[in-house]
Amino acid sequence: MIGFFLTALLACSSDKEKPKVDTEGPTYTLIFLDKTRSVNINKAFVAQKYQQAITDLIEQNVRQKGDRLEVYFIHENTSKARALNVSVRSEMDDVSAASPTDRETAETEFAMALSKEKSQIRQRVLQQLVAQNSGSSNQETDIWASLPVIAKANETGATVKVYYLSDMIESVKGTGRRDFQVKPPKDNAQADEWAKLDAEQLKRYTLGSPDITMVLPFEPNASVKENNPAVTQYWQTLFSELGVGTVAEE
Repeated sequence: MIGFFLTALLACSSDKEKPKVDTEGPTYTLIFLDKTRSVNINKAFVAQKYQQAITDLIEQNVRQKGDRLEVYFIHENTSKARALNVSVRSEMDDVSAASPTDRETAETEFAMALSKEKSQIRQRVLQQLVAQNSGSSNQETDIWASLPVIAKANETGATVKVYYLSDMIESVKGTGRRDFQVKPPKDNAQADEWAKLDAEQLKRYTLGSPDITMVLPFEPNASVKENNPAVTQYWQTLFSELGVGTVAEE
């Protein structure tokens, strides 16, 4: 019995000394920044909330070589509005046969290189956050057009994380489109009805099961007229109908 416990103890100690190998695949992060007239990035609350969201998502998703991050502008021509495309270059050396000292040195060097790269990516994303769009494309908000972008990211086989920094007010004129500026859903029941109807024509996009986060620009005391819960209900239901993994609202 004593021999058994000694063997188990030695096995546990050996396991703890083994280097931690990141076996997770790459992460593909998509950030959609609303560049229409309904979102005012110059407003202090919005600027602070979106800057913090960007900092947090980069910290969470930029972890290893091969991770990718893209920024698209939401406006009249969302699917063609890629503003930034970066891939992580920092790479951890193979330490499988290294001594503990060499392993620690390699881990420290990797951590420093990754931290520097995160900082650079953050600055580049923040530059896009504050970029102004005074052109005519700011008159319409085509969030549907983000779906083929997500579908293309899904084709890579990476873990896809999607962030909408937007009020989510779809506003496109024309037959078969939604203009929530003119006619928003009146309640959750109508939002669900519209979302399920729209999903039938949007299922041509294979989104996979990405995690989606909607970061809304509304203060906690915003009125229902400004922050219509039926609008976010529409997106919750639409994304669910399209097979999305999780949908969060912040």
